[in-house]
Amino acid sequence: MTSVEELQLKIKELEEKVKELSLKNQEHNVSSHARAKIDHMSAEVVDSNPYSRLMALKRMGIVENYEKIRTYTVAVVGVGGVGSVTAEMLTRCGIGKVKLILFDYDKVELANMNRLFFQPHQAGLSKVDAAANTLQFINPDVTFETHNYNVTTLENFEHFMGRLKSGSLSEGPVDLVLSCVDNYEARMAVNRACNELGQTWFESGVSENAVSGHIQFLIPGEIACFDCAPPLVVASQIDEKTLKKEGVCAASLPTTMGIVAGLLVQNVLKKRQEEYRKRKQEEDASGQNVEEAKEEEVVVVHEDNEWGISLVDESSNVESDSKTSSGLHLSQGIRVAFERSTDSSNKDTEALESEGDGWEEAEVSLDDLMAQMKTL
Repeated sequence: MTSVEELQLKIKELEEKVKELSLKNQEHNVSSHARAKIDHMSAEVVDSNPYSRLMALKRMGIVENYEKIRTYTVAVVGVGGVGSVTAEMLTRCGIGKVKLILFDYDKVELANMNRLFFQPHQAGLSKVDAAANTLQFINPDVTFETHNYNVTTLENFEHFMGRLKSGSLSEGPVDLVLSCVDNYEARMAVNRACNELGQTWFESGVSENAVSGHIQFLIPGEIACFDCAPPLVVASQIDEKTLKKEGVCAASLPTTMGIVAGLLVQNVLKKRQEEYRKRKQEEDASGQNVEEAKEEEVVVVHEDNEWGISLVDESSNVESDSKTSSGLHLSQGIRVAFERSTDSSNKDTEALESEGDGWEEAEVSLDDLMAQMKTL
């Protein structure tokens, strides 16, 4: 007769097989109903174009080259209440034709159904696998890379750093890391990895009572890291584990988590656009310098014409043209047809001065002027 331990082991094996079959069945359903992949984003305004409303941002002049978002690589650490919604928003925005890297070690539970994204039939699946399966159906143009492990362990941390360092299309560092974890230890692991790699990242979170949240942008070497500016609870040397009451779990609201995720993704898009504009300005400046260095003086020859029109070389001495012999200052590019002689202008000046002197001699008092006005 088999022992209880063997039966329990057998049950676990069967449960794992059921989960695998369930996941394969979902993947089959997704692949049979998913839309075809799109190689290039189009701005064509038709109902069948999933990118028409995103590309409208480009037509309105709000962003430049929105399609460049498909070359962006983002790593999302923590696929819970905030991370899953963040990943969905990024997927719907078309980010990451290269990849959207997801890290988490937890499984989907029915207790997660008060949040957004996950569905009851995904209970028991790993969060990263369930998320990738759903997101692939939403936008098959995005490539997903999932890692089902805890980033705080020594062995996993080394692999985690390796993926951040060489996880992009060119096998270089990822463009951005988004921390959506729910504990201080995991945040410190992300902070340490990003500090060692010089990787910019966003930290986010929701309070225990679910009525507030925050996001924080961190640039290693430029601003204080997460360890240097920790939350008040940590700065007060309070163990966060002691804050949890027995039999009471942390509260969560889909509204708060959706708001935090929305703010996080909005800032990701803004940062990508700022980086693009900065890079474009640098390229334009370097290109302009090269053109100026290669520019040669070109002499333009104009044939005679019946209107007597001619062009003046702009490289001529502007200062000499801007001031006439009579002392009149003109704007650049304007010349007078003829100039008054210096003698006539001097005579006019002397005449005005003499008239002024005569007026001063014939000056009338105010009382005399008042009397003259009364007689009128």
